[in-house]
This record gives sequence, C-alpha cells and structure tokens, in this order.
Amino acid sequence: MSQPTEPAPSPDGAALHGPVARLLRPLVRLLVQRGITFPALTNLLRELYVNVAEYDFALPGKEQTDSRVSLLTGIHRKEVRRLRGAGAPVSQVPATVSRTSRIIARWVAAPEFTDGQGRPLPLPRSADDAAPSFESLVAGVTKDVRPRAVLDEWLDRGLVVLDPEGRVRLLEAAYLPKGGAEPQLYYFGRNLHDHIAAAAENVTAPSPRFFERAVHYDGLSDGLAGRLEARAREIAMGALKEANAEAHAACAEDAGGRHRWNFGIYIYREEVPARDSGVGPESDAAEGSAP
Repeated sequence: MSQPTEPAPSPDGAALHGPVARLLRPLVRLLVQRGITFPALTNLLRELYVNVAEYDFALPGKEQTDSRVSLLTGIHRKEVRRLRGAGAPVSQVPATVSRTSRIIARWVAAPEFTDGQGRPLPLPRSADDAAPSFESLVAGVTKDVRPRAVLDEWLDRGLVVLDPEGRVRLLEAAYLPKGGAEPQLYYFGRNLHDHIAAAAENVTAPSPRFFERAVHYDGLSDGLAGRLEARAREIAMGALKEANAEAHAACAEDAGGRHRWNFGIYIYREEVPARDSGVGPESDAAEGSAP
C-alpha cells in the first residue's frame, strides 16, 4: 500500500518553521556532541509522533484508529501499527533527585532551618532536644534513608561541608546537579519540557494561559552584559527562594491532589556575530516580547 500523502503545511504551520529551527538548533548541537545521529533522532521522533497522535488527538467517544494516526502524522499505517500501544511516556523522577531536592527545599524554606534573612542555618548533625539538626531535617522528609548516609553522600558530592564546630553547612542555595549525569539530565528534560509546553499553550490558546516574559537588550559591551547577568542571578535567586518558602508553607495544609507546579527562571547571554548584531542597545517593554 502506498505511503499516505503528507498534507501541505497550513499557513500557521509554515510560520512555525523559522521559530522551530531556532529553538531546535541548541538541541541539535547537544545531540551531535553526545553522538546522537540523525537516524537515531528520526526513530525517536517517529515514535513520539505516533504516541502524541494516539493519546493527545483522540476524539472523545471514538476509538483512535491506525488510519487516523497515519493521517495526522504522515507515517505509514504499517509503522503506526507497530509503534502504537506502547503507552504514553512517563517521566520517572530518579530517587536521589527527588530526595535531595525535597530535603534542600525544606532546608532553605522552613523557618526552623533558616535565619532571619531566610538563609539556611548551619545544622548540628544531631540534637538531644527539639532543636533543629541535620538529622531532624532529613527525618522530616524521609524515613527510608539514614541521615548519616545522606550526609556522607552530600559531603562526597560537595553539596555540604562541615565547619570547624562540626556543623553541616549547605554550599548550594538550590540543587544544582552537574556533569551531565542522571540528575542534571532529568532537570534538563523536565524544565525545558515545561517551558516549551507553556509557550506552546500560549501560542495555541485564544489568549495566553501561562506567564512567560523576558527582558532583553542587544548591542551591549561584554562588561555590561556580565554585570546584568550577575544582577539577574541575584534577582532570580531571590524570587525562587521566596516562591519556595511560600509553597513549602502552603503544602503543609494542602489536602493534596494530582496537580504539579513549576516556577522557573532562565538567564542567557552570548556574543552575537557582527553581521547579526543590532546598531545599539535596544529593549522591548519591561515585560519583553513573549506572547
């Protein structure tokens, strides 16, 4: 049977070609660096196209058919039949990521573990009374792992140090996995997914559903770009700490449910080739140009 004819892109679809090429470029650069070839990416995209069409574009009250998935994706029915039924992808949070992020979130948010300026307190390993300690910090999050095991792991990874008084000091104000290992790759996928999902929803919805804004200036000197980056880091960390503290306190009284929430901030700067740079500093309005 012949391959189904691919529908011509709609005007709206054609308008996406340029923006999609731009957002994919850094991803393609990473894939090439990591040895993921174009045929390997093609196989992954084929599976994703079938999965998205099967689960996200099913008609209410009707069974999704191979023919309709083939029509939506332009993939041959034989391939559709082979790839369907695998189930929607599930994002599994690595156990060490979940545990570490929850403990650090508590350390930088709970009043008993922070000082008057909201900074994480240095903690004794244990305390005989009800005073805050590293042991009580960990025990308040999980009973499955001994606090000493968590401390040894964190010392090895450079997340904490022991000060001259033997107290445990947090070195990172937020969980910043490094080195391209599983924790960092997990957040790479999660955070970029949520940013793109919010932006895509804003493009397709009648009006913007999610807050997505940016402030950007062009034609800057290297020194000014560096100062703005440093200042933006300070502002961003302040916002993240405040959001974390409010969320941590609110969760204590929440009945729980099936929703999740992600509040992210990104900062980026680069040197633009001369042919692409503007004639001087420019800025959009304070809310930026995001839709």
